[in-house]
Amino acid sequence: MRKIVSISVGLFLCGSAWAGVTITLTKVSNTRIAIGYNATTESELVRAFALDITTTDGNIVDISDYYVGDDNRGYGIFPANFNRYITVNPTTGMVDSWDAPAYTPVAPPDTPGALGGLGTDGITIEMGSLYDTGAPSKTGMLCTITVSEGTCRVCVNGNAIRGNIVMEDASETIPVEACIESQCIEEFPNWGGYARQYADWVAYGKPMCWCRPPIGSGYQCDGDGDGKTEGALKYRVFSKDLGVMVSQWKKKIAEVTNPCADFDHRAEGAFKYRVFSKDLGVLVANWKKKDAQLPGNCPRPE
Repeated sequence: MRKIVSISVGLFLCGSAWAGVTITLTKVSNTRIAIGYNATTESELVRAFALDITTTDGNIVDISDYYVGDDNRGYGIFPANFNRYITVNPTTGMVDSWDAPAYTPVAPPDTPGALGGLGTDGITIEMGSLYDTGAPSKTGMLCTITVSEGTCRVCVNGNAIRGNIVMEDASETIPVEACIESQCIEEFPNWGGYARQYADWVAYGKPMCWCRPPIGSGYQCDGDGDGKTEGALKYRVFSKDLGVMVSQWKKKIAEVTNPCADFDHRAEGAFKYRVFSKDLGVLVANWKKKDAQLPGNCPRPE
């Protein structure tokens, strides 16, 4: 473990941001979103992140799955909370213990430029690295957040007051128009040829299986009812998908308990069955097909 000087922590977020770093969002579950990063530079590493994470509905209620400490190949130094909760041993110059429950990446709301914090619709996180060896990877995960509403839109932006994204070379002067381009999770398109399907998606309660990757599999409209491949040959459409469809057979929209079985996204016949002969036709047409044999671009416009 390297020696830590407290003043170093205060300097993490001073410097220029680099345009070749993207932030990724991946829906882990209906209420959990993983925040990752991808540095496209050939040699430089990211030294620290200062990010605002916001949600359009509900609140951010938890943060988890983040590295803690200075010797774990991750971004485990949290400048906003370091001096509050971590003590540097004056004799060894090292931290004796990182085990402080309140030591998290979330900047306290009473500090400059920070958002409201957990329990509100926005948090500011600060995550830095210290290492002699074992540098963080150029691509990885920073943390996972939990939101109170499963239908919200989550966005990430750089926090300019706290430094945005800082590279190892703090003298970097490459101009950046926006520190980080906002990247939001798109659940289901609601324009043009998607309008009718979008209305049905909302009526169903916004099922994740209808959505584009990484939220859905991208194969649901081709008969992928369970969102998984099956068997040693990894068939995308096979017996379990048939089981999903059979369980919803001849049900109307108010009766459907698993909308993943509605492959064609339409009502059918005078009784407006949501799972009926055309859905069976979709499944039969793609029976025992693998991912490479299917377009994987569900949903599709009409």
